[in-house]
Amino acid sequence: MRLNIALLQLLPEAGLDRQLKKGAAACLAAKRMGADIALFPEMWSSGYVLPRESGDADVSAVGAGSEFVRAFGRLALELRMAVGITFLERHEPGPLNSLILFDRHGEERLHYSKVHTCAFDAEKVLSPGDGFRVADLDTDRGTVRVGAMICFDREFPESARILMLKGAEVILAPNACPMEINRLSALRTRAYENMLAVATCNYPKGHPDCNGRSTVFDGVAWLRDEPDVRDMCILEAPEEEGIYVARIDMDMLRDYREHEVMGNKYRHPDRYGILSQTE
Repeated sequence: MRLNIALLQLLPEAGLDRQLKKGAAACLAAKRMGADIALFPEMWSSGYVLPRESGDADVSAVGAGSEFVRAFGRLALELRMAVGITFLERHEPGPLNSLILFDRHGEERLHYSKVHTCAFDAEKVLSPGDGFRVADLDTDRGTVRVGAMICFDREFPESARILMLKGAEVILAPNACPMEINRLSALRTRAYENMLAVATCNYPKGHPDCNGRSTVFDGVAWLRDEPDVRDMCILEAPEEEGIYVARIDMDMLRDYREHEVMGNKYRHPDRYGILSQTE
């Protein structure tokens, strides 16, 4: 089984209607390129423009059941392709940085809100999400267990670890920041240590503080019948705007997870008590 993920590395437009129109056109193009999943960069509804004050979110945030979000559910059904739409979600006391994944039947399969918000910066007006979730995603090629983390979540090993423990095979990771060697190394490490694929979609060069370089790491560091290690990075997009499709060999990944030693194979959670302490 090969899973095709389209990373929609797009420059945002001004206004919700134009974001919807451009996003829908990108999904159609992704389907024509053979995608099973189309993934947007972080907070596509606003182009990662955040309210300066928490009260301003009433203007810029949209509900999970809004026409903007549900339009992508209808589009997923029409195209028979999963769509991971990202948005600033209306919520009290502060808005959420959210992703909803619709399957090819137009059904909501996953609703995730960023847990590790950048509270030291513009995201101080946001509320954090309440946990990490996974879901079985039905595609034309078969079922894949997916999870999500968003941007700064990447810097915390616990994010991907929890998703792995819940059975995730692929993590969808919307993003809005400069992708440089350290952040790329963190994504590579999350894939390596958990034996899963991580697909990250960033905004391209031309969007403030972003530089494209969306990536997919497939999580397979070596193969039993090959003498050398392999590069897990199966796609690194350039800086420019575009739609970039990665093809993940799920059969290879599942065989690797069955026989190799990372993930949950040799953990000692009884020795990790300090990790759950809050002080």
